Amino acid sequence: MKTPDKPLLILGTGTFAVEIADVASEVPGVIVAGFVENQDRSRCGARLEGRPVFWVDDLQNRIGTHRFVCGLGTTHRSRFAEQVQQMGGGFVSLVHPSARISASSSLGEGCVIHPGAIVAGHSRLGNHVCVNRGATIGHHTTVGDFVTIGPGVNLAGNCRIGRATYIGIGATIIDNLIVGSQSVVGAGAVVTKAVPDKVLVVGVPANVVKEGIDGK
Repeated sequence: MKTPDKPLLILGTGTFAVEIADVASEVPGVIVAGFVENQDRSRCGARLEGRPVFWVDDLQNRIGTHRFVCGLGTTHRSRFAEQVQQMGGGFVSLVHPSARISASSSLGEGCVIHPGAIVAGHSRLGNHVCVNRGATIGHHTTVGDFVTIGPGVNLAGNCRIGRATYIGIGATIIDNLIVGSQSVVGAGAVVTKAVPDKVLVVGVPANVVKEGIDGK
């Protein structure tokens, strides 16, 4: 991971995108140039947090001059990220100065690591992973693309989290477990056994309460 070498545009115009801008503003060397909207063009008529809002189809002149990061908490942010990637946009990862990433661990592109988060040794995070404030990721753990890890989550060592899974605030996942793709772990849940793909688990200990979901 390196500091963006060009001004940063944040995909999204919601409150979470504003939060990402706040995180980015505290990363040395990062200049937030604005936000990008892809659903409601009328939002591009006003500034957000004093910065311009660009319509996604008008980005061609900025693809080579800016870098991008996704400012959506939903695991469905893949749609927006892939839209910009297909245009040739380059993504960067942001790591807040108060976070700690082990030198033996790695981040994919487009990750956002919030204040106070910790990633222990020999772990690997995929592309566009969001690790919220105060969350911890244990050693030798693999986190798939587009995963959202909520504030205060405690993800133990030697785990594997599938693509586009959402882990709610304050959840705990004990060591040596697999959590499937496109699943949701409810807030405060304690996961003590493997979680299949596309399910919602809640409770202490966590149990499946809904099947056939598609992330959050």
